[in-house]
Amino acid sequence: MRPEAQTRLSPDRSTLALYARRAAPRYTSYPTAPHFTKAFPEAVYRDWLAGLDPADAISLYAHIPFCKQMCWYCGCNMKLAARYAPVTSYVDSLIAEIDLVAAELPERMTAAHLHFGGGTPTALEPDDLARIVTHFREKFDITAAAELAIETDPRTITDAMISRLGALGFTRASLGVQEFDPRVQAAINRVQPAALVQAVTEKLRAAGVTAINFDLIYGLPQQTEAAICKTVAECIEMRPDRIALFGYAHVPWMAKNQRMIDEEALPSGNERAAQALASAQALVDGGYVQIGLDHFALPTDPLARAAAEGRLHRNFQGYTDDAADCLLGFGVTAIGRTPFGYVQNETETGAWARTVAAGKLPVSKGHALSLEDMLRGYVIERIMCDGTVDLDDAGRQFCFDADWWDKEAPTLDILQRDGLLLRDGARINLTPEGAKLSRVVAMTFDTYLARGQARHSVAV
Repeated sequence: MRPEAQTRLSPDRSTLALYARRAAPRYTSYPTAPHFTKAFPEAVYRDWLAGLDPADAISLYAHIPFCKQMCWYCGCNMKLAARYAPVTSYVDSLIAEIDLVAAELPERMTAAHLHFGGGTPTALEPDDLARIVTHFREKFDITAAAELAIETDPRTITDAMISRLGALGFTRASLGVQEFDPRVQAAINRVQPAALVQAVTEKLRAAGVTAINFDLIYGLPQQTEAAICKTVAECIEMRPDRIALFGYAHVPWMAKNQRMIDEEALPSGNERAAQALASAQALVDGGYVQIGLDHFALPTDPLARAAAEGRLHRNFQGYTDDAADCLLGFGVTAIGRTPFGYVQNETETGAWARTVAAGKLPVSKGHALSLEDMLRGYVIERIMCDGTVDLDDAGRQFCFDADWWDKEAPTLDILQRDGLLLRDGARINLTPEGAKLSRVVAMTFDTYLARGQARHSVAV
């Protein structure tokens, strides 16, 4: 939904309840990672790297899987850093992987984005983080205006790390807030008072990391509509530049730590939908612009400007103003994209490290993009980012005939009947209800869902 169209979000709660429990991919890629091919040939990725255009800027992502404390809600690939020796070894392997990838490129390339995700990247010692950043700068031309972003845990970040982030030139930090209600915090094993988050925020800004993101979650155990709205109000007082408002993805078949969560304490579908609507409205009322499905930003933030100008994109970090066609991923489980297709690294740390030590690119899965993949991926991205797309225009961009989407029309008619979208010929526009259920609308154009047994989290 474009920012200028926002005043009241006003989705119909009965429509949300109808679709809220439907499982749907998050669409940070198309096809999504569960549909990548296993045992993907390393030689293909080498060819893709060699075929990149040196004139195009790229983006870089480094995955740091370590955390100092276990959170029961977390669905990320993470490891507890009980001892630091394995972390040091991981950093050595990560630096070696950077060397391997850089050696396959046609020449030294320019990067305008460097993102550290996890896990908790600030679980590293400051010197080790500096080693990685320095090595990236040695192998890539990271522009002076580049965004350097890092995810952090307010409970465990140290003053020494905050100081080093400023010295290394980091421009953005994302703080995991989730929820301030004490009952919810106890239920997810993540206790952090609002005062702690505020103190870390102020220290980061003072160190020069002036762009601050908060992550919030609704649908958590013991959570109520009143609790999440109170947390939103406390966050607004701290005035982060961006707030991501995610629905809790309960996937205990993937994340064993989630088995510690009492499923009886999870909110119902109706309660979850109410939390999503009320907290989103509170953010808009507090002066934030809604960006796509689940991001909110101050009107002056680059993400809000990109949304207003139709330049919003979606990648593995969520909504972004990064228009690069190539994102190189480093570290265990990291997913990358080139103009030719996707690759994912080994998901087990030992296997990843051994492959790197053998001088091989540690890819385990991948997918070569067909022209139809590119078309459908474009349509899905525009639905997720803009809430509107002209299907015939999209087809022409990728050399497909008009009405290529006819076979999806019956489903579109159902979604229109249920109030999720409006159709004007080949153009579809999401309603306020559809904007909250954009993942469900996007599923219409996903031809891979029927090909496998991948399980996904619920749509709201």
